[in-house]
Amino acid sequence: MPRAVVLLSGGLDSYTAAALTQREGFELYALSINYGQRHAMELHAARAVGRALAVTRHVQIDLDLSRFGGSALTADIEVPKDRSLDDSSIPVTYVPARNTIFLSLALGWAEVVGASHIVLGVNALDYSGYPDCRPDFVRAFERLATFATRAGVEGHAFTVSTPLIDMTKAAIIAIGASMGLDYGITRSCYDPATDGRPCEHCDSCRLRARGFAEAGVRDPLLR
Repeated sequence: MPRAVVLLSGGLDSYTAAALTQREGFELYALSINYGQRHAMELHAARAVGRALAVTRHVQIDLDLSRFGGSALTADIEVPKDRSLDDSSIPVTYVPARNTIFLSLALGWAEVVGASHIVLGVNALDYSGYPDCRPDFVRAFERLATFATRAGVEGHAFTVSTPLIDMTKAAIIAIGASMGLDYGITRSCYDPATDGRPCEHCDSCRLRARGFAEAGVRDPLLR
């Protein structure tokens, strides 16, 4: 069975991307990063997703990007609320170079376990304008991987798989629902309450809400 390292954040996108990869016959190795984010409860959600998918192994790495700051997710900066979803500017919730860092860690583990695929649940349609969620970035990293690793130099190419990149949030939710995925175990909010309730006003909450509404599916988090 071919192996894939999947970056699990605890959100519905990474859950769906992982499930689609598993359906294609890949054995999953899940990687989650505790990067000093304000919404650390997403790590508990990532564990729940890993259990739901029965991944072969789930590793969590502590890498405190709050030491750098520079983002509303890693520093004492207010999370923007009720922003226009059509605003294409890069918001303060962007964490500098986050996906580059995460993919580098995933690449290292993929080389160790002999995985040819690294799975990233990014989306270039319904997203917050982050530069490291775009196809050009993904293809550039994939090319870098061929030069940055022993496996790549010896001709064993890596694929950065982004099965959701051309899908709307509604389409992602619809395909997940058709597969029976339990989105009630996922977390998306950038600024949740202490008891885990979503704020319903940050970009991530609003994109999630719009996706569920357009898919005609009830969000199990909003009972």
